Amino acid sequence: MAETLGSLVDKLSIKNLRIWHLDEALEQKNASNYAELKARRDLADKQRQSLVNEINDFLVSAFKGEVCIRDEKIKLYTNTNVSSSDSIKKLGEAVSELAIRNIKLWHCEDEVRRTDLADVEIVKIKRKIDTTNQERNDLMDKVDEILQIQSEEIKGS
Repeated sequence: MAETLGSLVDKLSIKNLRIWHLDEALEQKNASNYAELKARRDLADKQRQSLVNEINDFLVSAFKGEVCIRDEKIKLYTNTNVSSSDSIKKLGEAVSELAIRNIKLWHCEDEVRRTDLADVEIVKIKRKIDTTNQERNDLMDKVDEILQIQSEEIKGS
């Protein structure tokens, strides 16, 4: 799949979550693996900056018409969820909602790894993960859709 703004923003929000959690771990100065955590944090920040640069380059290329803004997906499943992204009309809103879905997913994944949960609770969390991940995918598509519309409006001006 070619990178799109939606997929790049998705990666950036996940990278920012990793950095935030690494920063939390680094605040515990007595961590026996402090040097390893610091190295991982530095690498994650380098990767984050690379993604920021890639987003900037993508946007310049998109507005010049040099790259495909939307990647049409062939979905082989039935989406029974009503997309929460239908009411979102602005790029900033879509990016923000995408970041929020990634935060929710991160915390659901942490929750489902707990060893003290009954199977019925794990199933409930897994269903929530499925729904939230679908919303995340819908929002990546929405970011691309809004960018395409805005790009076409600029070209039409």
